[in-house]
Amino acid sequence: MLRNLLIIFLLMFSTIHPLTVSAKEQTQEEKDQLKMALYKKTEALTQIPWYYLAAIDQYEEQVTKEPASELISITIPEQKWYGMGNPAYSTDPDWIGLFEGLGKDGNGDHKAERNQDEDILYSFAHYITTFGQTKQDIKIALWKYYQRELTVLTIMNTAKVYKKFGTIALNESDFPLPLSANFSYRSTWGDARGFGGRRIHEGTDIFANYGVPVKSTTYGVVEIKGWNRFGGWRIGIRDIYNRYHYFAHLNGFQEGIKVGDVVKPGDVIGSVGATGYGPPGTSGKFPPHLHYGMYQDNGHSEWSFDPYPYLKRWEQRARRK
Repeated sequence: MLRNLLIIFLLMFSTIHPLTVSAKEQTQEEKDQLKMALYKKTEALTQIPWYYLAAIDQYEEQVTKEPASELISITIPEQKWYGMGNPAYSTDPDWIGLFEGLGKDGNGDHKAERNQDEDILYSFAHYITTFGQTKQDIKIALWKYYQRELTVLTIMNTAKVYKKFGTIALNESDFPLPLSANFSYRSTWGDARGFGGRRIHEGTDIFANYGVPVKSTTYGVVEIKGWNRFGGWRIGIRDIYNRYHYFAHLNGFQEGIKVGDVVKPGDVIGSVGATGYGPPGTSGKFPPHLHYGMYQDNGHSEWSFDPYPYLKRWEQRARRK
């Protein structure tokens, strides 16, 4: 009874005001503030923590080509929104419910509009609540919806980052080596490599001395740590933009760092080395350097792309600080 009264109160008195300008005309700070207000309102209505809703929205922003709304990127397909076999795409929540559609009224106007921000968030959050409200329940709900392990992992990792820092305004970056170090690099992505069979080079090599600290370039979660016969001692970090960052040929890892740790730009994760091209412990088959790779996930597949432009941009930003 108390929960129902809370919902009615929130719908009546805390409806987020419609945008007076197009979302495209707003600054990123303004967008972030409005999104946070929407996430937290939806959390109050459904008890699904805001950082999970923010992470789902962030994931969809990277993979959805034509989002239903300008502000919230979560785009529930029409068939899921209105329900299987629904002959009329009515916005009446009761009609949608007859066909087991996900569409719900989130702002109290008695309509479930697929392109209305509050309706979108409330509908997705309500869908999650049908599985429960624990972390495991949320993972199961995401798996049922997306049917893809990497998608679930990415969303859960992003939620972990948002929870730790308490905000979605995480736009900083850093160059992976200290600017005071003696280093050099050029674009080597796509060059031929011969060890282990003919293949292309999926990254940029940054040459530096043994032991130079290696830093995280982004906010993210450590996904992989250990030995790889090509990359030697390496760490993989999944960021909040559906990108995987690969740091290879390390001399060693930062003490205490482990899989599942949340990192931010500038956090030391290891040091430059020359490991790899053999069984664990192999070192010295090439000059010391950091192999830095980046991979993008579009919701269906993941591929390598040239990190050199990002590295140059991050270096320039770091030098301006």
